[in-house]
Amino acid sequence: MTKISPATRTWFITGTSSGFGRLLTERLLARGDRVAATVRKPDALAGLKADYGDRLWIASLDVTDTGAMRRTIDKAFHDLGRIDVIVSNAGYGLFGAAEELDDDQIRHLIDTNLIGSIQLIRAVLPHLRKQGGGRILQISSEGGQMAYPGFSLYHATKWGIEGFVESVRQEVAPFDITFTIVEPGPTRTNFAAGLVSAKPKGAYVNTPVGDLRRAFAEGSFEVKGDAQKMVEAMIASVEQNPAPRRLTFGATAYASISSALQGRLAELEAQKDTALSMDFDS
Repeated sequence: MTKISPATRTWFITGTSSGFGRLLTERLLARGDRVAATVRKPDALAGLKADYGDRLWIASLDVTDTGAMRRTIDKAFHDLGRIDVIVSNAGYGLFGAAEELDDDQIRHLIDTNLIGSIQLIRAVLPHLRKQGGGRILQISSEGGQMAYPGFSLYHATKWGIEGFVESVRQEVAPFDITFTIVEPGPTRTNFAAGLVSAKPKGAYVNTPVGDLRRAFAEGSFEVKGDAQKMVEAMIASVEQNPAPRRLTFGATAYASISSALQGRLAELEAQKDTALSMDFDS
């Protein structure tokens, strides 16, 4: 692995009012980079704008509005010229057993986390091709490779976007467009504050969903991830060539993903003979 020589870069980041998006924006500006930041409420970045002026480009954006997304991206590239790194970060969590969730909650989560991320990537690709390449960081989660009870729709969006990226990375590799999927475990950001919860059903009180709901309420669900360390690692990853395919962050994420992958591989090997017997006889 080689490293790209560090230089001033221009970044486009969605969901910058808080969490990873806000921390990335602050750190990048502090080190001298330019940032095109999108938020739902531009006033959320007023203090940073006052401090950094033209190095911070701000646009109001709801990622569920595909038309607005395309117009915003077109304007960002027009105003700033080359954009080196795209960070697809906007999203949130939804908790509840599958049958506890209502239709509107399901649709909005998919529109934001999955379709919003897909359409962001689709919208930036023509610009990145035209300029001769670029890096895309897709913020996913340990939940893109494993699953907790009560997060079925959240996992659907994260497993979905990881599959999308795995395919698209192969399509655009000839244009020097590269991807890194970021998979944090439980991290001390505002994820919990933004977590949408379904109305509980009594049938799930004494189930794994109920156990996890109580752990959240009692504060016993352990969150050890350091968001600042993760942000520094994301920034450092852009200097690596080839791009790391995935970044797994946190001891919890490492353990949970490792267990899930080993379990799936063991299950695959256990039915190897059956799998190989399904072809036409030669």
